[in-house]
Amino acid sequence: MARLKSTLLAGTTLVCALGIGYVMQFGLALPGQKQTAAAEPLQVTDVAEVSSATALPLPPSDVQFEIDLPDQKIELAAADAGLAGTDLPQEPLSESFGCDVRMESSPAAGAMVRLSLSSACHGSDRVTIHHQGMMFTEVMQPDGTLDITVPALSENAVFMASFASGDGAMTTAEVPSMPFYDRVAVQWRGEAGLQLHALEFGAEYFGTGHIWADTSGDLGAAARGEGGFLTRLGQRAAPEAQLVEVYSYPTGASTRDGDIALSVEAEVTAANCDTMVEAQTFELVGEADLRIRDLTLEIPGCDTAGDFLVLNNLVQDLTISAR
Repeated sequence: MARLKSTLLAGTTLVCALGIGYVMQFGLALPGQKQTAAAEPLQVTDVAEVSSATALPLPPSDVQFEIDLPDQKIELAAADAGLAGTDLPQEPLSESFGCDVRMESSPAAGAMVRLSLSSACHGSDRVTIHHQGMMFTEVMQPDGTLDITVPALSENAVFMASFASGDGAMTTAEVPSMPFYDRVAVQWRGEAGLQLHALEFGAEYFGTGHIWADTSGDLGAAARGEGGFLTRLGQRAAPEAQLVEVYSYPTGASTRDGDIALSVEAEVTAANCDTMVEAQTFELVGEADLRIRDLTLEIPGCDTAGDFLVLNNLVQDLTISAR
């Protein structure tokens, strides 16, 4: 019996091997038939999106489920018509958001006035300060404040601040030490290259007693009656800024005798060469009224850049007597 099973298994294996060999050689066609042409590539024209997740079985349609819901009743009510006109509480606006311009002043040493300007809406804005015809450009701090000290040109000093928007403010200050000081100033706009120089009591250029922008003097020396000082006003970095230089000497409290030679100079630069420069001078000397004069200066050509024009007679020298 075992031998018979082995014989049948061997025969079956032989038949399968012969069948596989035939198909490999002739395909599925019978002997004498032609082979079929190769199949055209299959083109998929309709794709349906399906999920790979296991589908959940649906309950039989004839099965009903019972769910216990709460027995609490819900009552609907219409809103009271009177609530529509109810006024909600209003919070007053904080003063920090106001656009008011505030300006305060107080007298300082050397017949100066300390100015304090504030406006929350004008942070980093340009502002022009006015005083007795003198004007100069400043730039507000980012927080909308500005603190500067200005030489007074009047015992009853009035100062104004104006912004390009039209906003502004005004303040006044009493300057009791004003009669003790003589003052000379020059003002201009932009890069005119002007400078105010004072040679005190025979001083040489760039020596002791030469007061100008680079050596502006000492307010303490002025308080002792020993010398004058120069104040520069205006933000030079601002385009087309209005600028001022003011020389002050304590004539009423001087401990020295002699003359102070005053001059206005103009440096020829690439920015001002071959142009017309307009300026103003201010002189407040002794008991005389404030004197203001206009100046128009023709700057030479650009081939003279680096030269200086010295205007000796534009402002009056000071004659000082010891007190």
